[in-house]
Amino acid sequence: MSYGRHGDWSVEVGTDYSFSRSVNSVPLMSVEILNAAAEYAVVFGGTGDIVMPAVILGLRGDENLYLTEQGGWQAKYIPAFLRRYPFVFSSPDEGKTFTLCIDEAFPGFNQKGRGERLFTDDRKPTPYVENVLKFLQQYQIEFRRTQTFCKKLKDLNLLEPMQAQINLESGERMFLTGFSAVDRARLKTLSADALADLAKSDELELIYAHLFAMRNFAGMRDRLLKAPASQRTEAARAADTTRGDGGEDKKESASDDRPAKTGKAGDGGNNSGGASKKR
Repeated sequence: MSYGRHGDWSVEVGTDYSFSRSVNSVPLMSVEILNAAAEYAVVFGGTGDIVMPAVILGLRGDENLYLTEQGGWQAKYIPAFLRRYPFVFSSPDEGKTFTLCIDEAFPGFNQKGRGERLFTDDRKPTPYVENVLKFLQQYQIEFRRTQTFCKKLKDLNLLEPMQAQINLESGERMFLTGFSAVDRARLKTLSADALADLAKSDELELIYAHLFAMRNFAGMRDRLLKAPASQRTEAARAADTTRGDGGEDKKESASDDRPAKTGKAGDGGNNSGGASKKR
């Protein structure tokens, strides 16, 4: 984002989250787990050494059950990954430096003075943009802390590949795969020193919050039943495309190496997707 390109632009950010309509999961920072655990299924997504917490938003790909037809959000807590939009940091050198970018396709991005200006008349970022920068800088700090937390879980061999099965009234069975969860049995076998270390860093509390949040998979079924008719129809079409020739359901990945169309679980969400991004 630069004065030369965006000097006379403004951004009007409201409560419309329609940009996430085709997103079925998003990355979560570890500091958010306690807030998110009451309303979302919190899992761990990613591949190889890159693992991040994520919240499940839909039972199928391209499905967000937390979004109303009007673009409103149906939960008290909204993940920071979504709240930062349409702004995002871009790093050309693997995190050494960051450039503030904005999605120019965002409907609230305008040259009519609606909302908050991006630059002052003397070519400096406005206080609004300064606050955005502080938010994103804190997001990057929390991302690094989250990486440390997830590395510890992997080093302790606590993560286990999991799947969730959802049974619908129609008789359809849905399987969500491609994610991991903490194994309770392995957690109980940790040494006293390892448990003390987790407790001292408050990470043990995060682990139990994650395990508690897994119960929210049951609530996803209720959200699907309450979804608008148009959304249920689209979901039904999606279900047809995931069935094999013999009528058996194929497993659908809810959070693999791309837990959200707006970014990968392992990249901290530095790359925001959907429309094109311009600096």
